[in-house]
Amino acid sequence: MLFPYCRRLLQSLLAVAAILFTQALSAQQTQIELSEAIVAASKLFLSGLDAQQSERASFEFNEEERLNWHFIPRAREGVALKELTPEQLRSARELLQTLFSAKGFQKTENVRDLENVLAVLEPNGPFVRDPDLYYLTVFGTPSMIGAWAIRYEGHHLAFNWTFIEGAGIASTPQFFGSNPAEVRDGEKQGTRVLAAEEDMGRQLLKSLNEMQRGEAVLSGDAPRDIFTAAQKQIKPLEDVGISYGQLNTQQQEIMLAIISEVASAQSEVVANARLRTIMADGIDTVKFAWIGGFERGDAHYYRIQGGSFLIEYDNTQNDANHVHLVWRDFDGDFGRDLIRLHYDAVAVEHSLEHRH
Repeated sequence: MLFPYCRRLLQSLLAVAAILFTQALSAQQTQIELSEAIVAASKLFLSGLDAQQSERASFEFNEEERLNWHFIPRAREGVALKELTPEQLRSARELLQTLFSAKGFQKTENVRDLENVLAVLEPNGPFVRDPDLYYLTVFGTPSMIGAWAIRYEGHHLAFNWTFIEGAGIASTPQFFGSNPAEVRDGEKQGTRVLAAEEDMGRQLLKSLNEMQRGEAVLSGDAPRDIFTAAQKQIKPLEDVGISYGQLNTQQQEIMLAIISEVASAQSEVVANARLRTIMADGIDTVKFAWIGGFERGDAHYYRIQGGSFLIEYDNTQNDANHVHLVWRDFDGDFGRDLIRLHYDAVAVEHSLEHRH
């Protein structure tokens, strides 16, 4: 017979478990709804392409090209925005607005617009600066069954989504860049596309006391670029910096605000799923590390790293006026974890079928 205290405790635990189960089920249903919207928008976009465009835009899911990502100006596979008719472009924009949050989509548009700034700053430069040289590429067949993926990429934008059985969405690698970080001349003077990410990183740094800075600030000059570059698969970087658990409440809020800002480029469903994963893994061990100068205009770098993810921010090139910002998942980039679970489930299902 249970004592009254034990009975109340058990009832409380069961109530919490029920709430968590309901929340998880609701989140899955919402993710399925998002997947359905993305599948519909992708099919609409693809159906509007002519035969040549469709051939350039479409690859098999398992082709190596799916992992061939980068954020530099270079030749790319896929269909470019500049190739699209007005009607095709409307479908492309509708698809992108389904993939991104409103804020995230606007950031991508602002990054593309910086190509016009660079065309003025570098009239005889080595690269073609064109805000319409951004490509959509689809891997596999958009469907609520099986696996497929989509990529949106060009100079300083690299976004990769992988979909598994309609219920799983992977959304990394995710990359933003901004060159210039701040437009210092011309009609767009004062524009700072990634201002929030820079300012909040510095705000967190400057909120630290001397002892905390001893943990957070690493010696040496800021690196020329993010450490992970455009690697196809990454491992955790050195486990250094100050942990979330060592911060006071205000500082914790700033760290969470940075993480949320980077995540919020994605749709609300995807961004919230990222934050739930971080909380489930244990937020207290997530660490913030800084390298470089403390003042605006100084070359600087910071990262936020947890058990499953890494955010890297770097502003050192072009006299510290050129930002690179990436979100990576150690197991989840390109949907590797979802794909592994999918194939494991298929293997179990086949095994059970053979037994019967």
